[in-house]
Amino acid sequence: MAKISFGNKGKRVRKTVLKGNTAGSRPVGDVVRDIKEGMRKDPGEDYREKSLAIHGLVCARCGKEFDAANRYLLTVHHKDGNHHNNPPDGSNWENLCVYCHDDIHSRELLGEYYEGAASDRSGTTVHTDTVGSKESGSALGILGEKLRKAMEKKGTKK
Repeated sequence: MAKISFGNKGKRVRKTVLKGNTAGSRPVGDVVRDIKEGMRKDPGEDYREKSLAIHGLVCARCGKEFDAANRYLLTVHHKDGNHHNNPPDGSNWENLCVYCHDDIHSRELLGEYYEGAASDRSGTTVHTDTVGSKESGSALGILGEKLRKAMEKKGTKK
């Protein structure tokens, strides 16, 4: 190992070769092992693999099937939005392809937009839910219901 000293203008002044294992250095293998141990997830933290094992390599929204070569395109969506709520039975997870997952979260942003920033604009609600009913639950899902409620709320404010 070598120690290099630099002057105040950035030019090398002196190079000293140090022999043996010095006080602050450690073998590379030990450093790599420590880094890998630091990257390990706590038990219960690796919910992605659990969800893929429980629900399979299928997007819950569009139904596209995945295999080992493209399984990286499947993501785990938390139904209640809480990433710390990871029950072992997988009831808060659904496997979604990256495209459907992106679509769901962009709908959340749209719903928040209609609830907040656009509430002062006048307009009519163009969405009607004729498939689902309030008693049996909507076919739109949780996020669709949030969007529908936000649009209804916007329509009632004048």
